[in-house]
Amino acid sequence: MSVIQNVPGLRRFPVGPLWLVLPAVALLAVFFLFPMGRLFLLGVQDPATGAFTGEHYSRVFDTSVYWRILAITFRIAILTALFSVLLGYPLALWLSRMDSRRQALIALLVLLPFWTSYLVKTFAWMILLGNRGVLNTLFMDVGLIERPLRLMYNEFGVIIGMVHAMMPLAVLTMLPVMNGIDQRLALAAGTMGASRSQRFWLVYFPLSVPGAAAAGLLAFVTSLGFFIVPAFLGGRGQTMLAQAIITQVQELVNWSFAAVLASLLVITALASIWVYNKLFGLSVISGAESDDLPKRTSLLRTGGQRLLRFMAWVSAPFDRFRSPDGITNKKVSIYPLLALAFLVAPILVVFPIAFTSSNSLQFPPPGYSLRWFEQYLTSPVWISATLRSFGVAFATAFFATVLGGLAALALARSKSLWNGPIFALILAPMVVPRIVIAVGLFYLMAQMGLVATDAGLVIGHTLLAIPYCFITIGAVLKNYDWRLNQAAETLGAGRFTIMRRITLPLLRGGVVSAGLFAFVTSFDELTIAIFISGGLKTTLPKQMWDDMFLQLNPTLAAVSVVVLAIVTVILLVAQKIQK
Repeated sequence: MSVIQNVPGLRRFPVGPLWLVLPAVALLAVFFLFPMGRLFLLGVQDPATGAFTGEHYSRVFDTSVYWRILAITFRIAILTALFSVLLGYPLALWLSRMDSRRQALIALLVLLPFWTSYLVKTFAWMILLGNRGVLNTLFMDVGLIERPLRLMYNEFGVIIGMVHAMMPLAVLTMLPVMNGIDQRLALAAGTMGASRSQRFWLVYFPLSVPGAAAAGLLAFVTSLGFFIVPAFLGGRGQTMLAQAIITQVQELVNWSFAAVLASLLVITALASIWVYNKLFGLSVISGAESDDLPKRTSLLRTGGQRLLRFMAWVSAPFDRFRSPDGITNKKVSIYPLLALAFLVAPILVVFPIAFTSSNSLQFPPPGYSLRWFEQYLTSPVWISATLRSFGVAFATAFFATVLGGLAALALARSKSLWNGPIFALILAPMVVPRIVIAVGLFYLMAQMGLVATDAGLVIGHTLLAIPYCFITIGAVLKNYDWRLNQAAETLGAGRFTIMRRITLPLLRGGVVSAGLFAFVTSFDELTIAIFISGGLKTTLPKQMWDDMFLQLNPTLAAVSVVVLAIVTVILLVAQKIQK
């Protein structure tokens, strides 16, 4: 960058154009930071007088039921994060050993459940785990059990559904870190006499810890705000904090206490992020390399040497299943296939139900019919919700891609001290529980008259999609050759001409992929829609949410197939464009 600054005639295009990030920062300041601040202020104010008080917080600590809800929330979130990392690590490791072409192809099977709506995934698990579901029917048909197992409406069902939702996130977070590890290090350790287990536990595993920790962090923080899975797969004993917040806002209209519960979620999330940042650095989450990562992790490596040596000793008898580099045997791929089946099978089971001739959810279907698709396509309510989702998603994709892309471009060319705070602000909507963002937006938009409007939905969805666009376009910018801009400037091209004729065409793949991911984020989003969409005009996920509470029926399966088809097509197009 210093070379660019010293070249005569190149000062018209500033090296650090932070002004490009102003639109994204302005949107986040007005519709993210301000609502969060007002929401937290409600928790320490008396609704009648406006005076500061600690009464609302004391209610949490004085009421045993909220202690139980807090304990349930943290326990389920911790277990979800733990199992997501443990089950996802071998799958990510298996993918990292493949060439880029095969890895991209198989990663689609991980991306599909990742981008599939939580409602669709939860509906699939209800079909699988119900008393008359696929698993119980199969077990009774083969004679393993005499009566249905209780697989749903308990903590087991909640953990299964949440791990299925978070495991793709864990795999996709760990995979870039594993791809960046130099495989020759394990081979070098082998030439010095290290056994295959030692090469893995003492060389490879410590280098992959930042990715595993990032996966655990994101899974834990996201799980804190879950309410869809526990609402349908859990019982009263699995009520989580997000469900309590929804009850306080929609049923009891107690904004002050809802703000207290929301603040507890945010404080927990921020504390987790602070600990991770101290140990590894937040840049690892976005796929960037941390300059002081060896220094950050040296304490962990030093403190865990005995544990890692013990693990190497315990796993030594299984060295024959490992390849010479000490990591994995390509021939042993049973677990990765089972893991992929765990991710994909619940989604595929929806398809036969959508074509059933029965009036109820029966598996296997007694016959096949298109009646449920016909009912969906001829229903004014469903078609209206679908069209509204498409319209909002297209608008969200445009605004999120523009704002996120400009922010990525600004930080890619800037060496300002503001880069760190701006980076954290743009990623904040991705790590703050969505239920908190939704409640804060609802409180603000109710006063602005944006509730039950498309504009309110687009603003809310854009907030959630900007981080994904920022990361996607930022990853493409890492390989961008800025000397092309220099050459264009020496030929007299202005900054906007360079942007239009050089930068955007070269970044086209990343920009279009970012737009597609923003579209899917909006199309499948429910949390914002519950609060902002209103009762008359709803989105497709909100309509599914309402119907699932009323009665499970094959029409929901038909709608789920439509959603899955849209998501699959978008993912295939995004991968094609990225190539």
